[in-house]
Amino acid sequence: MDFTSIHNYYEHLVIDYLQTDVIPRVNNKSGVEDRSTDFFLDVACYALSKLPSRYMRHEIDMAFYMEQDERIQMVSVVKKTVDEAVEFITENFNKDERYE
Repeated sequence: MDFTSIHNYYEHLVIDYLQTDVIPRVNNKSGVEDRSTDFFLDVACYALSKLPSRYMRHEIDMAFYMEQDERIQMVSVVKKTVDEAVEFITENFNKDERYE
C-alpha cells in the first residue's frame, strides 16, 4: 500500500511563501551575506512545527472543500509564523557547528 500521496497542506503554503517572498527578501538585504539552503530548510521546519496539520491527498481537494476566508486566514497565519521562524533561526543559526 502506497501512502506517499498524503501531504500536509501547510507544507505547500510555507514553501510557496519562502520561495516567492522570504528568500528573495532575506537574500537581497544590503550588507547581509546570502543565506544557505540549510538556513531556509531550518526556517521551514521550525515554522511547520508551530503550525497545525491539515492533511490532504490532492491539492484540488483542498481548493474544493475550503472556504476562501479560511484559506486567506491560513495564508496570513503562515506568513506570520514563517516571519517569526526567520527571526528565530537568524538569532540561533550561527550557534550550531553545522553551519561553520
